[in-house]
Amino acid sequence: MQHHLHPPTNFATDVPLESVPPLYDGRRAPLALNIIVVGAGLGGLAATYALAHAGHHVTLLESAPALGDVGAGIQVSPNATRLLLRWGLGPTLAASAVEPQAIVFRRYDTGERVGYTRWGANMSDLHGAPYYHVHRADYHTMLLRLARSAPGVLIRLGATVRSVQPDPNVDSAGPSVTLSSGEVIHADLIVGADGIKSTLQKAVTGLDDTPIPTGDAAYRAVVPADLMLKDPELRPFVETPEMTAWMAPGRHLMAYCVRAKKEYNLVLLHPDDGSVESWTEEGSGDKMRSDFSDFEPRVKKLLSFVKSTLKWRLMDRKPLPNWVHPQGRVVLLGDACHPMLPYRAQGAAIAVEDGAVLGALLSYISSLSQLSPLLHAYQNLRLPRATATQESSRLNQKIFHLHDGPEQRERDEAMRAAMHAELDGQPIPDGNPNQWADRTKSKVQFDYDAYAEVDRWWMTGGGREHIEALAQHPTSRVQSPPSPLPCSSPSSPSSASEVMMKSRL
Repeated sequence: MQHHLHPPTNFATDVPLESVPPLYDGRRAPLALNIIVVGAGLGGLAATYALAHAGHHVTLLESAPALGDVGAGIQVSPNATRLLLRWGLGPTLAASAVEPQAIVFRRYDTGERVGYTRWGANMSDLHGAPYYHVHRADYHTMLLRLARSAPGVLIRLGATVRSVQPDPNVDSAGPSVTLSSGEVIHADLIVGADGIKSTLQKAVTGLDDTPIPTGDAAYRAVVPADLMLKDPELRPFVETPEMTAWMAPGRHLMAYCVRAKKEYNLVLLHPDDGSVESWTEEGSGDKMRSDFSDFEPRVKKLLSFVKSTLKWRLMDRKPLPNWVHPQGRVVLLGDACHPMLPYRAQGAAIAVEDGAVLGALLSYISSLSQLSPLLHAYQNLRLPRATATQESSRLNQKIFHLHDGPEQRERDEAMRAAMHAELDGQPIPDGNPNQWADRTKSKVQFDYDAYAEVDRWWMTGGGREHIEALAQHPTSRVQSPPSPLPCSSPSSPSSASEVMMKSRL
């Protein structure tokens, strides 16, 4: 199902890309690899672009016969936005994205504001890049445009990967994938960006990754903003764009503007009642309205405008022990190795970071003997951050869905205290149940610079000496590069109050 109100707008392809400095300070890998990327989602497209600009030849395989306008809104936080700006997408984002002025938490039945954190220009001031809301299809179109414009990229649609042969010693042509057509394609490196139902994941880990039901499912819907502008009660949600969350027992609703404030995106989390794990399954608008019938009048008005909805079951997965095949020629990224629940709005951002880090690391490769260590450096740099972000997302599921009672009142009181401190210009203690009010967590999550992390590992973390030594002694069997320098975890509890809340949840 193509879930949109307007056709994809021309700005995604027609607004000129900004002229930006070359990636990696103009450095291109001395050894150009033939790389297969499996999956043309956001992470796969980012990896394709980043690897091509590192000097490699990239074949992007996508099972879908066409790339369409699927999904609804998506949040692009500063840790991803700074990459998009460096990739020349600034003018496109300025034409399409919405910059929310705040995140607001409300009580479901009355609409009372219980939490508030100022965003807008504050995001750029505090974290060095803006926070945007965009339509997922527009985001995908932007990254697809980058991938198509990158040198040495071949994109093949309708190319379903049925199996992978990861061992370079089996065939002199190297590792390979086999398509459903029977065609076999060889490469020096295979990147599994094939999503939450990854075919390549089992080949890498040797494990059956059994999904764990979260107990939640979600509806997605989009409302025309012009309908809201006609209603004095709903008009402020468009005129002053914010990310608004209504918290309820076992449920919550997240809403914000997309497509230059022409559409209003709704994500409604509720107890799972038999949904499927899919982005394209149609849901019942009447059932959605019934599930949220106890919400405040403004929400009921919003839902009355919904003509169609998508629904999907939210499944969780335990962190994988490794993302790199033992032979060092197959690697995972994005949802294939760290699927994110939507409660922290970081799934796409972390996948785009993955692609950027992988491209930056492989801009240094000069010998095949360096490939496995560089892939393990990628894993060492990325796995702890992805795992911590997964944990932070799971925590929000519990925080948002507290049933009315003492714990809910304690949550609301803590959020109100942070809101009043924010509005009065006072410091906010770490560990607030509004995780966006926690300056320490926000700094770790949003200040992250993928390229700076690679540069730091290369220059001061021992990476350069290790990788260059392998170029001089290519028969070395050393597989493990130096671990990255320690950094704080975005999900680490920062105060006694949060430790208490975690223990109760």
